Formats: sequence, C-alpha cells, structure tokens
Amino acid sequence: MPTAQDSTRILRVAAKIWIGYLLAMLLMDFVLYGLQSRLPFVQSVAFQAPLNPQGPPPGSRLWPIFLFYTANGLVALAFLLFTHWDWIQAKLGEWFYPTLLFAISAAPIVINTLIAPRFPPGPLSNAEGMALRQLPVLFVALALVAWQYQLLQIILFSVATTGLEFALILFSSVGYRNSFFFFFIAVIRTIIFMAAGIFINLLMTRLREQSASLRQANLNLGHYAATLEQLTVSRERNRLARELHDTLAHSLTALSISLETAKAYFDLDREKTRGLIESSLEATRKGADETRRALKALRSSDLEDLGLTLAIQRIAESTAARFNLKLQLDLPTSQLSLSPDVEQTIYRITQEALENIVNHSRAKNFSVQLSHAERTTLIITDDGVGFNVKAKSPAGRFGLVGMYERAELAGGILRIESAGASHGQKSSGTKITLTISSAP
Repeated sequence: MPTAQDSTRILRVAAKIWIGYLLAMLLMDFVLYGLQSRLPFVQSVAFQAPLNPQGPPPGSRLWPIFLFYTANGLVALAFLLFTHWDWIQAKLGEWFYPTLLFAISAAPIVINTLIAPRFPPGPLSNAEGMALRQLPVLFVALALVAWQYQLLQIILFSVATTGLEFALILFSSVGYRNSFFFFFIAVIRTIIFMAAGIFINLLMTRLREQSASLRQANLNLGHYAATLEQLTVSRERNRLARELHDTLAHSLTALSISLETAKAYFDLDREKTRGLIESSLEATRKGADETRRALKALRSSDLEDLGLTLAIQRIAESTAARFNLKLQLDLPTSQLSLSPDVEQTIYRITQEALENIVNHSRAKNFSVQLSHAERTTLIITDDGVGFNVKAKSPAGRFGLVGMYERAELAGGILRIESAGASHGQKSSGTKITLTISSAP
C-alpha cells in the first residue's frame, strides 16, 4: 500500500490539476461569452440565440458563470491547502485521503448540477456541455481511487458519482435542459470510468509488485554483498598466510635450525659455532629482506599502476637482474582486457613462481610467456634442479598449494611439470602453465 507521504504528494498533484483546469475553462468561457456579447451575428448563428438588442445587459446574465468558478475555485484551493497542513492530516488520520477524495468527487457534481443550468445560452450550456465541464475533474478523482483502492471501490465510485448526480437533478427545483441526453451521457461515463479505473488499477498493481520485487532484490543484493565481503576477508587471510609462510616462516625455520646447531657446538667447537652464528645472521638479514619484499608486494602497486603486462615485465626483469639470471620474455604488446581478479591471480602466480625459481631451483635461465586469445595462458619455465611434483607435501613448497588455490578461485587450471635429477639423468627443470578462460 502507498505510504502517507505518497498519498499526500498525489493529492497535491490532483489539486494543482483541478485548479489549472478551472483556470483554462474560465479563460475559454471568458472568450466565448465575450465574443457572444460583442458579435450579435455570431450570437444568432453560433449560439443559436435570437437577436434581442433590447434584452438585458450581458453582464447581468453572467453571474452564474462567476458563481460557478468562485465555488469551484474555493473548494479546489481549500483542497490544496489541506494537503499542505500537517495538523489536518494528523487529526483526520486514516480518513484524510477518503475525505479529500470525497471532496474532489462530490463538489464538482453538486456545483455543476445546481449552478450550470442557470448559464446563459452558449456552446457548453446544454446537457452535453454540462457533463463535459465536470468530466476532467471526475477523471482525476477516478485516478485517485484506482491508485489507492481496488476493483470494488472503483465500481462503487463510478456508480456513486452517477447516482449523486441523478439525485440532485431529480430533487432540484432547477429544470435541466435535455435531461434525456444527460442521462445517456452519464451512463456512458459510468461505463468508461469502470473500464479506465480497472485498467489504471491493474497498472498500479503491477507497478507495486515490481517495486516490491525490486526492494527484495536490493535486500538480497545487500545480503550477497555482505557474504561476499566476508568471503573476501577470508580469502585475503589465506593469501596473507601463504605470503608470510613463504617469507617469514621459511626464514625463521632456517634461523631456528641454525641456532640449535650453534648451541650444540658451543662447548665443542668455537670456530664452528662462530660460523653457524654468521650464517644465522646472514639468514636473518635475507629473511628480513624477503619479508619487506613480500609486504611491499601485498600492495600490488605495480599491477595497479602499470597494468598486468608491464607489471609482469618489471617483476621478471627485476628478478633476473637481482639474481644474475638470463631471462626470455614473451608478453603481449598491448594491455589485456581482463577482470581485476584474473589479473591479480596471474600476477600473484607469476610472483610466486619466480620466488620459487630463485629460492629453490638453482636455475640459470628462466622464461615468462603470456598470451591472450580464446584463453589467457601464462607459461613460466626454468632450467633448475626440479622437484617431485607427486610428493604429498614437498619440503619448502607450501606456496604451490597457494598457487593451485588462486588458479581455482579464478576459474583457471594450473599445471606444474617437473622432475628432479635421478639415475644420472639431467633434470629438465620446471614448467608452470596457467590457463584461464577469457569468456566472461
């Protein structure tokens, strides 16, 4: 159902339409009756009234017109003022809307029936003209009924307005010209009001159903956004855990082992202990550097500032320069049109793969290839010692689990091909292939 604020707003619009219509009709009557009084020939032909130069002055016959517009104007103005007075609405409560609806429905009928028959002869002084004078205002009242109420109330309104008009005509002392035509017009108006009111009501019902559906969709969207936010936070925690594991955890583990060894040799071999302490300090410095790099990488400033292609190029060239490795780079010449999640996944997997190359592979050469067609494909290879991919939990390879998780969350497939040297055969290195569908 419409709210009280909506009802007040629609009533104000109805009041303004009512007042605007009265002003337009007043201007039209002013022009027509002014033309009648100034052109006798037009009076006899167009208005079909006999020429009577000795008749009463024109102004004395126009008082019903002034009375008609004065009465209608006062009621319409009061109607508009009531919609702006909050204390009236508070006092009437739920009867506020029905009261104003009764006013805009009954007032035009009563005023038109009692005053309009006294109009001087003119183009709208017959039965058809009298019915047309009140039709626009009654149609506005019909729209108010159809907007607020249902089918039964629409039928009651259509019948009640016609019944009120008939009762006033029958019990009024004023003779109504062409009553038969008026009765015929009133019946047609009732049928039209019922049809139009039902149609308006169906449109309003459909609009309210769509509004309710939209509100429910917004509510569901809010729940979905909250759930997505929680899921994003959970994924971000897992991502941070993976980053810290491959930097700080590795360094602290190595440092702990080195210090335990130094403790064991402290009383047996001072030189050995000194060497272990030196290596521990070196491991500590290296771990601190790796942790700073990891924390800086968490911000992904290169990816945000440069885009995926240039970000991969920078991190690959920086890795090759820092560790004196030979790099073969094959990247698209233009920026790719990918979603932020996919770009983040490709960048992070590239970053993890390069960290594994410099920390574990002992490679001399590596390559990075990125292509984009029906699928986006990332291929990273190195000529290092390799490792056993089938091992359940390879030592120091927890980051591989994170790579698989990233690929899966982005809807991609990650394949890792590697084999360590065995039986005198040289290792073929490691090949990492990430494939993500480019379809939205």
